[in-house]
Amino acid sequence: MEHQQLNSGTSIPRIGYGTGRSSDPARNVAAALQAGYRHIDTAQMYGNEAGVGEGLRASGVARNDVFITTKLDNGNHAPDDVDRSLDESLAHLGLDAVDLFLIHWPVPMLEIDYVDTWRAMIAVAESGRARAIGVSNFESHHLERIIEATGVFPAVDQIEAHPYFSNDELRRWCWNHGIAVEAWSPLGKGDDLTDPAVIELADRLGRTPAQVILRWHLQRGDVIIPKTDQTERMASNLEVLDWELAAEDAAVLDALDRGEDGRRTAHPDHVPAAG
Repeated sequence: MEHQQLNSGTSIPRIGYGTGRSSDPARNVAAALQAGYRHIDTAQMYGNEAGVGEGLRASGVARNDVFITTKLDNGNHAPDDVDRSLDESLAHLGLDAVDLFLIHWPVPMLEIDYVDTWRAMIAVAESGRARAIGVSNFESHHLERIIEATGVFPAVDQIEAHPYFSNDELRRWCWNHGIAVEAWSPLGKGDDLTDPAVIELADRLGRTPAQVILRWHLQRGDVIIPKTDQTERMASNLEVLDWELAAEDAAVLDALDRGEDGRRTAHPDHVPAAG
């Protein structure tokens, strides 16, 4: 497994298993870990942290060998709730600490300023219950505010990114400021996989459409967390580490970018507190 160094001093496996909307998180997490994943992504919002913890214990893989991420729910932005809700997450997961704790959405329309939420996240990191802290779905102007106010840079910004929405401007901003970029929807909502250009490229290379897109992400420098409930696809999605796309093949995927029209979720400035 390839790893990427974070500005916190820790490192993150570049391919993780995403548990959002998982039909059976305990079974799927155990299967993913047995298939070779060493990075599991969950969130308070998903309501599956207990299942993730159960899957971790059932897998037989040592805790110290697995990178665990969870995320702060939108209703827990009050500074006191950051601390309290992380304790609840740790209890659900059966852990003493997570490897990465993210603010799930900036939710700028909340009465609670996400800068104050970020200050509480910093205190959590100082307590040792989160080995690294970061954000998810933050645009550059959100990042600028929290960094200017605190001087603390997130370790990660987990964002929507896939061939139809490459999100390159934000990705470059993060890279220029030492923030790792993690793509939470590396395969889009599935329509990227059925694009004729992707299918033609996959057929020519003898790969699956998913493998072609995931390899494209890795060569761009992204950390990726594909989701699937199918054990065969879990294994297939890991088969992207020992080959590369030629520059002209990567350019085929680069050309699919639709800008904002390719976004598959609401812009982070307009996501309500209910998420």
